[in-house]
Amino acid sequence: MADDVKQQTVDALLSSKKDFTMKKNDGVPQKKIKLLDPVFAPRQETGYRVTIPGCIRRCEETGRLKAFKLQWKKGEPEQPHVFWDSDVAKVLEGMAEMLMVHPDPAMEKELDELVDLIVGAQQEDGYLNVHFTVVEPEKRWRNLGNQHELYCAGHLIEAAVAHFEATGSRKFLDAMCRYADYIASVFGPAPGQKRGYPGHEEIELALVRLYRVAGERRYLELAKFFIDERGAEPSYFVDVEKSLNRAQLPNRQAHKPVRLQEKAVGHAVRAVYLYCGMVDVAVETQDSGLLNAAVRLFDNVTQRQMYITGGIGATSHNEEFTHDFGLPNDTAYAESCAAIGLALFAKRLLDATGESKYADVLERVLYNNGLSGISLSGDEFFYANLLEVNDTTYEHGVTRKKRQKWFDCSCCPTNYCRFLPQLGTFCYSVSPELLRIDIPAAAVVSTENYEVRIDGKYPHDGSLALTVLRGGTFAIALRIPAWCGEYSIEVNGNAVNGGIESGYWKMARKWQSGDRITAVLAMKPELVYPHPSIAADAGKAAIRRGPVVYCLESVDNPGVPLQSVILPSVPDFRLGKVDGLPEETVAIRCDAKLEFSGDDALYRNTPPQYRNVEVCAIPYALWQNRGESSMQVFLRVSER
Repeated sequence: MADDVKQQTVDALLSSKKDFTMKKNDGVPQKKIKLLDPVFAPRQETGYRVTIPGCIRRCEETGRLKAFKLQWKKGEPEQPHVFWDSDVAKVLEGMAEMLMVHPDPAMEKELDELVDLIVGAQQEDGYLNVHFTVVEPEKRWRNLGNQHELYCAGHLIEAAVAHFEATGSRKFLDAMCRYADYIASVFGPAPGQKRGYPGHEEIELALVRLYRVAGERRYLELAKFFIDERGAEPSYFVDVEKSLNRAQLPNRQAHKPVRLQEKAVGHAVRAVYLYCGMVDVAVETQDSGLLNAAVRLFDNVTQRQMYITGGIGATSHNEEFTHDFGLPNDTAYAESCAAIGLALFAKRLLDATGESKYADVLERVLYNNGLSGISLSGDEFFYANLLEVNDTTYEHGVTRKKRQKWFDCSCCPTNYCRFLPQLGTFCYSVSPELLRIDIPAAAVVSTENYEVRIDGKYPHDGSLALTVLRGGTFAIALRIPAWCGEYSIEVNGNAVNGGIESGYWKMARKWQSGDRITAVLAMKPELVYPHPSIAADAGKAAIRRGPVVYCLESVDNPGVPLQSVILPSVPDFRLGKVDGLPEETVAIRCDAKLEFSGDDALYRNTPPQYRNVEVCAIPYALWQNRGESSMQVFLRVSER
């Protein structure tokens, strides 16, 4: 009977499909979008000036670059680690992506020299991995479950594609095609091939990206193989390779085939990279069943396991998802890489379906957890992004109250190298026939068919102005965010109602130079209440204005124990400014109560006392930019 029920569940999952009209998006070259907004544009500039050069320097200081010379000998320091290749690859990808935003001959020359260094480490058969070339050459492809060979290969491939797109040079791309060809000879369903797949996903989406520029179908087929083989029985990790036991399979998303997965489990970064690859393969092969599985997993992540800040992965234990509504604040993990991965996942589903709910999540991530992991100065980072910080140390001995310059596992700092140059491509979908404005960050967007300037101070203000600088026949689609209860749109001074389709206001016409669209998205501070099953947030609420989640930081609330603040159920929110943050930053003040006791007794049989206090909230992404501090997102709310 149990087997019958199990089979019925499988059949139901495979048959309950939503038919999508899947759209292919080969990506928006950064050079088509020039950001002018008060949030993303400065971050991008800092990435160019500080983050990328700083990460190059750290890679040099820690031996990561030197390792590609293949000169390391046993017993020497700076032994190449299994994931070092990926750190360098992400910096190279970031340099290439940045060149499309910020052309710089000096950076291009440095990138070219680094590419020569990397390509010089490639073996005659096409293999490229420093650790398994000089440290453990006898263990090549022996431990996919625990090691990072295919993960590193994926990041190297992505860097090569970005280098080709930025410079036109095929040097790096051809080398990675040789590597991909070699990998395709090792893995697959043919006799003599390994039926393995990566314990740390990434190569799946990289292979699709390579397929799109190189045109070789075998790269797409290999990506599809890695996805379809995952979770198959007998288990490659347990029964063949014997690198894992069955209890460890969920951490690698290998506990069941991806099409049968109903819930996000395991290592959060691995998971969202897998989901990105699933969407990419689904779109390229028009596989609605695979896309449905990705949508189902996205819904579970965002409706049951995502922080209000867009963070995912609630625990530091194996950097995992935990369970539905298991979202603690002061022990949250919410790794920066996981937020970046969720942004990539949401963007892919948005492009594939055109449904605005994915842009709503994308926006939440970008303006909150996506940017909280890096300082305004661009050289300090959070690995974990907590929602409540009241003590001084994290369980790994890293201070919670202060970002770090670097980590032994430096995935997050180097990931920001490639994330920051891509910010514009998250905001807009651009084709000759359509300008889709997913996030209305001020920018100039150019194609062969048109040029449009978007002005405004979003997300600080909901007033927007779109001016057609060069006309043409195309459609403009403006997303109406889920948080926006009221909006108005005018075209050349005339109010238009226009229908909303999939969450977007859309108008197609022959636009003339000088045509102007103005829009106002009502943006009011509000309390956001959590699902009652989130135990950590019982009786609490968070402050949000537009897409921006706010927090109380001790810098702005000196002498106020943040955990003792009680907001009224109908706060009198007042907008204002604070010292030490970018001038455009909108702070929110309101009157509250502060709970206190008249003595130091640990427990008492008398009720607490209260006094009035004014509190000041700032955007969550900006906390800890003015020295060490405490912070809290969810605040107690009075029932009266």
